[in-house]
Amino acid sequence: MRKIILSILGILVIILAVFIAKFIIDSNVKEKPENLQTEKPVMVQTVKNKTIPVQLTTNGTVTALKKFEIFAEVEGVFLKSSKNFRPGQYYKKDELLLQLNDEEFAANVQAVKSAFFSSLSAIMPDLRLDYPEVYPKWKAYLDKFSMSSSTPKLPEFETNKERYFITGRNILSDYYSLKNLEERLSKFSLKAPFDGVLTEALVNEGTLVRPGQRLGEFINPSVFELMIALKQEYIKFIDIGNSVKMRSLNQEDTFQGNITRINAQIDSNSQSVQVFIQFKNEDAKEGMYLEALINANEIPNSVQIPRELIINASQVYAVEDGQLKLVDITPVHFNKEQVIVKGIPNGTQLLSNVVPGAYSGMKVSIEKEESL
Repeated sequence: MRKIILSILGILVIILAVFIAKFIIDSNVKEKPENLQTEKPVMVQTVKNKTIPVQLTTNGTVTALKKFEIFAEVEGVFLKSSKNFRPGQYYKKDELLLQLNDEEFAANVQAVKSAFFSSLSAIMPDLRLDYPEVYPKWKAYLDKFSMSSSTPKLPEFETNKERYFITGRNILSDYYSLKNLEERLSKFSLKAPFDGVLTEALVNEGTLVRPGQRLGEFINPSVFELMIALKQEYIKFIDIGNSVKMRSLNQEDTFQGNITRINAQIDSNSQSVQVFIQFKNEDAKEGMYLEALINANEIPNSVQIPRELIINASQVYAVEDGQLKLVDITPVHFNKEQVIVKGIPNGTQLLSNVVPGAYSGMKVSIEKEESL
């Protein structure tokens, strides 16, 4: 009896162990989930084509529009100026910039002028006898002749006989030789051609100046030019007269100007074109480095998007029927952060930011929609 009971208990334990093991195995089996593709939330912008103005950004160095270098044309000792001949010195128009010692040359001019006066006086008796009709005008010329002022212009010839007579007495050659000397004498002094400032001074009083020697530089500090270099493909976007906003590197000083000249030649090395911007501002200084923001021409039927959205240089992602789709575009103009493109139909929903792992056909859901 005892053996039977133990046998039955053993069988029950085995059966119970089998059921427990099956239960444990069944409970560890996980159901395989359905292969569902999740939709990624994205933000889009609805395209509305319009006319977009092009803004070009570049930089350059400021130069004075009116500027000339001072060179000596004659030889002499630097005597004086109306003010101290030093950089930063302001001069009014017609103020004396510099004066060279001209005593020796002036004496030579006076000697030639005296000889010319003597030659002219010597022909007066012959003119009175042979050409009485022209004698009065030559006498009037001789009467107003002054040794202390510039030689006046000779009277006009009325006949060929008069011309031959005057030329044969060397009056014309003596006159033009004298005028040449007087013109050279005027180069011993130089007056300011306009209100301006001396930006460079290379000589001091008492310095011996020789012909061709550079003496300094004089500028008008009220009108300036900014020369910039633009890529040749950008030239089609600008015209003479376009407004330009300029600012210093620290962006504290701003200036307003206009394009006045566009060079017709392309630099062979940089493939760029020189563009000149003129402006007036008392705060500007020669040599300043400015950034120029050019309000160029407008591009019709276009839209502006961030540069990072461009795929393969000519495509962008759009959302269509809940999926991403590549749309072909035509980039027209790039700037630092944006690009103006054409070829996108109105109403197209473009991604407004970069989606990591994006691919054509990817399922998405629109989280936020804006207008371009």
